[in-house]
Amino acid sequence: MSPSPPPLTRRDILSLAWPVMLAQSASALPGLVDTAVMGRWGDAVDLAAVAVAAVVFAFLYWGFGFLRMSTTGLTAQASGRGDTAEVQALLVRGLVLAAGLGAGLWLAYPLLQAALPAVFQASAAVEGEAGKYMAARIPGAPAALVGFVVQGWLLGVGRTRALLVVQLVLNLGNALLDAVFVRHGLGAAGIGLGTALAEWLAAGMGIWLVRRSLGWPDGLWDGARVRPMLRANVDVLVRTLALLAGFGWFVNAGARLGDAVAAGNQVLLQLVATSAFVLDAFAFIAEKETGEAVGARDPARLRRAILRTSELALAAGTGFSLLFWLGGEPLLTFFVQDDAARASALRMLPWCAVVPLLGVPAFQLDGIFLGATRGTALRRAAVVSTGLYVALDLLLRHLGLGVAGVWWAFLAMYGLRALTLGVGLPRLLRSVGSAPSR
Repeated sequence: MSPSPPPLTRRDILSLAWPVMLAQSASALPGLVDTAVMGRWGDAVDLAAVAVAAVVFAFLYWGFGFLRMSTTGLTAQASGRGDTAEVQALLVRGLVLAAGLGAGLWLAYPLLQAALPAVFQASAAVEGEAGKYMAARIPGAPAALVGFVVQGWLLGVGRTRALLVVQLVLNLGNALLDAVFVRHGLGAAGIGLGTALAEWLAAGMGIWLVRRSLGWPDGLWDGARVRPMLRANVDVLVRTLALLAGFGWFVNAGARLGDAVAAGNQVLLQLVATSAFVLDAFAFIAEKETGEAVGARDPARLRRAILRTSELALAAGTGFSLLFWLGGEPLLTFFVQDDAARASALRMLPWCAVVPLLGVPAFQLDGIFLGATRGTALRRAAVVSTGLYVALDLLLRHLGLGVAGVWWAFLAMYGLRALTLGVGLPRLLRSVGSAPSR
């Protein structure tokens, strides 16, 4: 039996987390760049169109986020068991699955385009511009999904600096191409095209970085090994779709109140996304360390990973809340030139400032349960919390609270996510070391 690794320290976590923080911050940049470019050179219709179309792709790509999440958990568990052949096989299986699903999305785009007016209740002008963005961005789907697998595998094996390289290629390419295409008059379509091309650049870099682990190991398509991956993918897919339904509901709730509110909420949502992706660095490290502890059947290691990553995440969440509270106004003034959209965003800034701190428990519990591949618990918690959030939003809408009600319900969604997962944490802790992982 190989010796146990030394106890996880805060320095270890920060060493792993800082590249993930930068990578996750960079992963929010496409949305920020898209918003900034449209805010500087477009009007409220352009900005709202990018907001609506970006949510469509959030449903598509985040919906397939199981490719990243299940890959990380399963890879970390295989690494914890010392099963190097399975670590390699998980990468190859994931890439094959991602390429096939991405090609299918591209082929199915006409159905997606036809569904847009039924899903989002925006103006005809916004829908028209959103359609142009989507048509230009969909060719990047295979590359985006392949990128999910590469990122998940790199995180599972602890190669966080390589993960950062992939993300930097994506975002530098996106920023440059967006600016070029929009300044040449392509509008929302230029934003979509720039992002799609950047996704292909990032996928190529990712494949190059993992090239030495590509191959055909024994048992690659063995049913006993493939089935756990498929089960994990299905559970995480349902979980992700439920959570995305909540975010989609939030965007649509703002769109019903007018283009200015939709645009203002989109800018605030990008701030929320930026903080969430940074805070997710600690959740990702918790995911990796949880997976390895579960694979090694080491409950003490699991508890230490949860404690150390969570205390650092709480400190970071507090810092983001203070940053948004004290510095959000000049940031919004710079990003948004449309007066009505800027006024709406400034009015809701105090609600936005609470989100990073309130989101820490939800993010950390997500990472813990993903690393342990407890798909059933993740699926149930997401469905229940999203259903309760939608019910609360409808109630506050009925009470006539307007955009304030939209944000009160949005804040409650984070608390519901943490509560519905937290009730299953003691059972998870008891199970490690006493029974095989399921």
